[in-house]
Amino acid sequence: MERLAEISVSRQALCDEDLDGLRELAAVAAEHGIALRSLVAEYLTLSRRAWADSPGARRAQNVVDLREVTSALLRAVGDATVALTEGYETAHRAAIRREEASRREFVDDLLEGRTDLGRLAERAERFGLRLVGPHGVTVARAGSPFGAGDRATRYIEEALTARFGVREVLITTKDGLLVCVSPGAASQVPHHFATQVRNAVSKDYQVAISRPRLGPSGIVRSYQEARSTLDLAARLGLDNPVVCASDLLVFQVLGRDRAAITDLVDTVLGALEHTRRGPQPLLDTLTTYFDSGCLNTTTARRLGLSVRAVTYRLARIRQLTGYDPADPDQRYTLQTATLGARLLGWPSRPLQRAD
Repeated sequence: MERLAEISVSRQALCDEDLDGLRELAAVAAEHGIALRSLVAEYLTLSRRAWADSPGARRAQNVVDLREVTSALLRAVGDATVALTEGYETAHRAAIRREEASRREFVDDLLEGRTDLGRLAERAERFGLRLVGPHGVTVARAGSPFGAGDRATRYIEEALTARFGVREVLITTKDGLLVCVSPGAASQVPHHFATQVRNAVSKDYQVAISRPRLGPSGIVRSYQEARSTLDLAARLGLDNPVVCASDLLVFQVLGRDRAAITDLVDTVLGALEHTRRGPQPLLDTLTTYFDSGCLNTTTARRLGLSVRAVTYRLARIRQLTGYDPADPDQRYTLQTATLGARLLGWPSRPLQRAD
């Protein structure tokens, strides 16, 4: 306020040193959580008092002198208010960047298991996540990568936190994917998340839901499972908008020993390559037959064939492979080989035999 008193006499503008000091003052206020409006209101109140008691106003000889004093003080107060706002906003942006960096580091540690589990639980509380009990992870992939703070991400995060609260869900992005961490007991969260993803991106999206697991290490495993489920669904050509990891467990098991499943497909289904039209029609028949509960009529309807044509194809498969799809003892081997073929992308991709 002393500077305003001096300006009322000198009628000069605030110098750069004065403005820098005001910016630093505002930055300190921001760090202490003082609202910008409170800071500006307090400054204007003090300025009004200083104005009334300013020596320049008391010494004014006429209206022209008083007008010049008023103009100088208004300019100084305006410049000071701008400097306070600049300092406050700069400090606020820096705090946001620090918070974002801290949150990103926490998310990376949480999903990759890169830090002490006890310390991780303490940091989780800061971001509103309680790592008590089992948690599941749901991951979404869209045609355009998700980014932190973009429109779709904000929409989904606001919808989830509005319904379930900030302590029940953690929404973040990683490697272009949108990730939702939620308690295993809140079983409705993953499907509500999928609904909001659909609302936000409309098309070209897929959501994978992991199985809940206990503790921070369980979150790492659930995240990896959800990501691998997305990749597996893409390899299998599944176009379901929502895929549960538990529904693809058999493929996960088969994929753990690629050499063994390759050998099984080659041994059981390899003879189908010797048909005139190649293995694909007979392989499609097997897939649809097993998906239809091994019912010829349902298989025929889904394939758009006659029951007689389906019966012929099944007989041809039995003749070529030596395995009868209708025999319960032999059906399992055929079905496992058929699932393995889907996993390996055969016959579109040649089998990579070990020998």
